[in-house]
Amino acid sequence: MEYRRMGKTGLQLSVLSFGSWVTFHKQIETNTADTLMGIAYDNGVNFFDNAEVYALGESEKMMGRVLAGKQWDRTSYVLSSKVFFGWRGKQNKPNQTGLSRKHITEACHEALQRLQTSYLDIFFCHRPDKNVPIEEVVWSMNLLIQQGKILYWGTSEWSATEIMEAHLHAQRLHLIGPAVEQPEYNLFQRQKIECDYLQLFNTVGLGTTVWSPLASGLLTGKYNNGIPEQSRLAIQGFEWLKDQKLQQDKLDKVRSLQDVADELNVSLTNLSLAWVISNPHVTTAILGATKGEQLEENLNSLNVLPLLSTEVKAKIDSIVRTKPVLPEF
Repeated sequence: MEYRRMGKTGLQLSVLSFGSWVTFHKQIETNTADTLMGIAYDNGVNFFDNAEVYALGESEKMMGRVLAGKQWDRTSYVLSSKVFFGWRGKQNKPNQTGLSRKHITEACHEALQRLQTSYLDIFFCHRPDKNVPIEEVVWSMNLLIQQGKILYWGTSEWSATEIMEAHLHAQRLHLIGPAVEQPEYNLFQRQKIECDYLQLFNTVGLGTTVWSPLASGLLTGKYNNGIPEQSRLAIQGFEWLKDQKLQQDKLDKVRSLQDVADELNVSLTNLSLAWVISNPHVTTAILGATKGEQLEENLNSLNVLPLLSTEVKAKIDSIVRTKPVLPEF
């Protein structure tokens, strides 16, 4: 396993990590989660990602049960959660969502209880909140750090402007700004990592824990001939994800990418994941899996990194045609 420092912080994350979105509670139960987390940990994965909204809190409870049973040294792994959407779904009342100091504080306490831990290594603001002053968010996160309930705080799906605004207020108030952002990043989603955040990487030293490196499975090729039963895009309630991913143009590109993978004698999954982590601005790519053999294949992507020459990357770019146009300074 390769480890990278999270931006300019001292925290080291495995370049491949393990998350629970969609899979925990919706696709797999505790026994399978226990097996998968064990495979990940035994292969050097040290970052496990979660959020209050995943399966309405049940994902955190499941991960908490697994961790309690594993009894791994708490200092050997990094654990995260996220705050914004709440965990009560349609039953959420005022102050049970968003980034007010009240919800940030209470969501942290609830996450600690569900995950059965005394602190979170990283606590993400799952979305920006237009209704809360950024000073309140920065102060709230800083207070949790001072209390020892979280060690670092970050953002997820924030714009570069919003992240920089948080840093400017943190500097003005002599507080701690966000150290990490969690955006989507894959061959079809490249704008933020490859363009929007470039100045942040160079100035504040932003780390990234990217999600959906396989575009919800699209970049494995498993949807080339329809939607398999029990796959992520077949889950009731995730029709929006299916509509977003299963576009004919994308499917055609995936089929062409398969030819590149065949030429290198690797799987399309490994090629797609290796491409993501070949970007030095990616601290870690979060994996999601429902089967042991699937996770083990994903973890083998590290072996494909040396094959991604400039020529191979150029061929990939010529197929997907998604490379952002950099601004002129």
